[in-house]
Amino acid sequence: MTSPDAVTLGKQLNASDISDTAIALLDEQGTVAAWTHTAEQFVGFSAEDIVGRSAALVLPSFKEATTTSAFVEQCRAENGWSGATAVRHRDGRVLDAGVRLTMLRGRDGTARWLASVTDAVPQSGDAIDRSVREPLLARAPIGVGIRDRQLRSTYVNDVPESHDGLPRDRRLGHRFTEVLPGANAETIEAVMRQVLQNGTTKIHEYRTWLPTSQGPEHQFAVSFQCLQGADGRALGVCIIGADVTASRRTRERLAVLSQASTRLGSTLDVTQAGQELADLAVPLLADHVAVDLEQSISFGEGPPVRIGATGKHLPCLRRAGLASIHQGVPESPWARGEQVFLPPVSPFTDVLRAGKSLLEPVLDTAPGAWIDKMPELAHSVREHGVHSIMIVPIRARRSLLGVALFVRTEDPVPFHEVDLLLAEELVARAAQSLNNARQYARKHTAALTLQRHLLPRRLPGGTAVEAASRYLPADLDHGVGGDWFDVIPLSGARVALVVGDVIGHGLHAAATMGRLRTAVHTLATMELPPDELLAHLDDTVQRLGEEDADSADQSPAVVGGTCLYAVYDPATRRCTMARAGHPPPAVIDPQGRVTYLDLPPGAPLGVGLGDPPESVELELAEGSVLALYTDGLIETRGHDIEEGMRRLGTVLAQPGRSLEDLCDIATQSLPDRAPCDDVTLLLVRTRSLSPARVASWTLPGDQSAVSSARTLASRQLTEWGLQGLQDATKLIVSELVTNAVRHGTGQIELRLVRHQVLTCEVSDTGPCTPRPRRARTMDENGRGLFLVTNLSRRWGSRPVPGGKVVWAEQDLPHTSGLRSAAA
Repeated sequence: MTSPDAVTLGKQLNASDISDTAIALLDEQGTVAAWTHTAEQFVGFSAEDIVGRSAALVLPSFKEATTTSAFVEQCRAENGWSGATAVRHRDGRVLDAGVRLTMLRGRDGTARWLASVTDAVPQSGDAIDRSVREPLLARAPIGVGIRDRQLRSTYVNDVPESHDGLPRDRRLGHRFTEVLPGANAETIEAVMRQVLQNGTTKIHEYRTWLPTSQGPEHQFAVSFQCLQGADGRALGVCIIGADVTASRRTRERLAVLSQASTRLGSTLDVTQAGQELADLAVPLLADHVAVDLEQSISFGEGPPVRIGATGKHLPCLRRAGLASIHQGVPESPWARGEQVFLPPVSPFTDVLRAGKSLLEPVLDTAPGAWIDKMPELAHSVREHGVHSIMIVPIRARRSLLGVALFVRTEDPVPFHEVDLLLAEELVARAAQSLNNARQYARKHTAALTLQRHLLPRRLPGGTAVEAASRYLPADLDHGVGGDWFDVIPLSGARVALVVGDVIGHGLHAAATMGRLRTAVHTLATMELPPDELLAHLDDTVQRLGEEDADSADQSPAVVGGTCLYAVYDPATRRCTMARAGHPPPAVIDPQGRVTYLDLPPGAPLGVGLGDPPESVELELAEGSVLALYTDGLIETRGHDIEEGMRRLGTVLAQPGRSLEDLCDIATQSLPDRAPCDDVTLLLVRTRSLSPARVASWTLPGDQSAVSSARTLASRQLTEWGLQGLQDATKLIVSELVTNAVRHGTGQIELRLVRHQVLTCEVSDTGPCTPRPRRARTMDENGRGLFLVTNLSRRWGSRPVPGGKVVWAEQDLPHTSGLRSAAA
C-alpha cells in the first residue's frame, strides 16, 4: 500500500508517454462520450464538435472496419487494441499516431472504451530508443479509471488492483477517501477537484511497494485529465497510472550509453579499454561484467581473427576487464591478464563461432548443465547465485575481438530483450574503441620493435669509458618516439658519445631516428669535431624533410630533433662536446658533486636558423660520470624541467653506486609510471690511459725524421713486448712520416698508443687529407697508402687545430693482449 508520505504532488515526469496523451472516452458503440483538452490540442476538434459523434470522425480505422460494432467486438474479444494508425485532424490533415483502446468496466456491467492517442514513435535509426518506448506505449500495463464530478469511481480496468491491491468491486462507486484513507487521499482529491475546476491536466509521481512484492519500491506516474461533455462542461476525471520503474531504469541506462562515446575511447591501451567497458556496465546494466579479448590484440601481433572462421581451434582469450557490485570481484575465477579456459562446446564457443549474442534469462545451473564443463565457472555461478546472463561478441566489421559477459546475481529481475539491445549497443561502441586500440597497439609494437632493433645492443666503451644505458618507450597514448643513444669507438682509444631525440612518435619517428643514427656513425668515422658533425647532421635532417614531401608544391614534412655529441680521449682526459637544442649533460665528479655543463644550446636539428653549434672542451677527472639524456627523463606531467634536473642530480650524486644501479634508480624515480615521452639515459664513467701505454715524439720536418721514427717505434715496441709487430709498424711509420714530410710543413708528431689495438699516429701541419691513388708502372709514388692498407686493420685521418692526424691500427697478438690486460 502507498504510505502517506510517498505521494509527491506537482512533480513533472520525464516520460511524456502519459503526460502528452490525448484522451477520449467512447461508449460500447464507438461513440465519443467525453473529450479532453489534450485531445482538442492534438486533433483540433473541441468537445462541442466531437462528443456524441462516432469516433470514426477522428479514427478512420473505425470506418474501415466492416462495421463500427464489429470493430468494437474485436477489441472486446482482445480486451483492447493498440497499434499505429492514422488520425484525422480537423483541418483535414492525416496524422500518424499511436492509438490504444482500453476497456473499462462499471458497476452495472456496462463498458466504456478509453482511447489514448500519442505521436507515432519516431522512426529514427536508434533501435534501442524504439524498443524502450514501444513496450511502454503498446504493452505496458496502464491503470485507467474514470471518476464523476463527486469523485466516485465509475469505470476502471483491472490494472489498478495490481498497483494498490484494491479490487474493482471495492473501488467502484466509492471515493479515494472512503477506500484508501491512509494514502493521503484528501490531497489527491484536492488535485482532482482542481482539474475539474480548471479543465487542466496534472501529472504526479510517487513511489510505493507493490502489495504482492517485498522487493525494491516501484515508481508510478499518474495523469489526471478533465473529461468534457458536448457542452464543454466537466463530466469527471480520467486517471491514467503506469508503473514507470522499468522505463525509468532503462532511460538511466540509455543516459549511460549517451555518455559512452565520451567515457569509452579515452585510452589507446587495449586492456584499459576493456576495463572501461566493464566499469560502464556495472551496476546500471549488470551486477558483474567480464570482458575477454583475443590475446594477440593486447600485444598488437598476428592477423585479426575472422568471425565464422575459427575452425577447430578457438581463439585464446585473456581477461581484460572486470567489474562487480561486490568488492574484489569474487564472481570471476580468472583475474585480469589471465587466460580464460573455454571448452569446445559451450555458449561462449557458439558466440565466438557465430558472432551472435546469447541471452539466457534463466541460467540452467542444474547438475549436468553446460557450466559443468567449466568447473571454475560452475563453482562461482553456484556460490554467488548467478541466475541470468548475456554473452555479447565484441567485433569490428568481420574481425572478432573477444566477448563480454553480463551477469545478474543480486538483482532478481532476469535479463530481457531490451537489456540485450542495451548491452549490444554498449559493446558496439566499446568495439570501436578496442579496434582503434588494437590498430594502435600493432603500430606501437611495430615501432617499438623497429626502435629496439635500431638501438645499439652493446656499448663498446673500450679502454676509454664504462657505459650503461636505459631506454623506456612512451605510453600507448603517446607512442614510441625517436630517442637514440650511442657509444662509437674512434681512433686513438677515443670514443664518441651520442644522445638524440627525433620530433614525433610512431613508425615515422623510429625510422627517422634510424636514418639519423646511421648518419652520425658515418660522420663519426670521418673524425669530425662535434660542432662540424652537428652542422652536417642538421643538413641531413633538412634534406630528409624535403625528401618526405609528397610533391614539389607541398611543404616539407616536419622532421627535426635535438642531439648532443661528445668525444672523449682517455689519453688526455679531454672531452669535447656540442649540442643542438638538447638538454645539457651532467658531470658527476668522483666525490659525487653534480654539475650541469653550461654548453651553448645551439638550434635544434632541421630548423636551419640560429648560430651553428659551438664546441666546448673540458678536462674530466678519472672516474667522473657523464650523464647524457633526453628531455623525457626530466620533463614529465605536472613537473617542469628544472625540478626534473634537480631530481636527476639527486639520484646521480651517489659515487658508490654502479652505473647500472644509477640507471635503474634514475628511471624508476620518474613521477609518472607511464611517461608521455620516451626516456633515454646514457651514463659513462671515464677512464684514463696510463702514460705507460702512450709514447710520443716530436720529429723535424725533413727526411731524417723517417729513419728516426722507425728507430723510435721499434724500440718502444720492444719495451711493450710487441716485437712481432716491429716490421709492419716500421713500414707503416715510414710511409706516414714520409707523407708528412712531403706534403706538410713544420715539425711532425709521432705517437704510439697501446690499448685494445696498437695505434700509430702521425701529426703534421698540412691541410690536405691523404688519398690513396693508383700508381702506374713507371710511377715512383702512389703506393704508400696501399701498403698501409695491407699492413693495418684500418687507417684514416682526422682534422686537428693547425693540421691533421693520420693514423693506422694493428691488431695486438693474443699473448700481448693478455699481458696488456694484466697490466
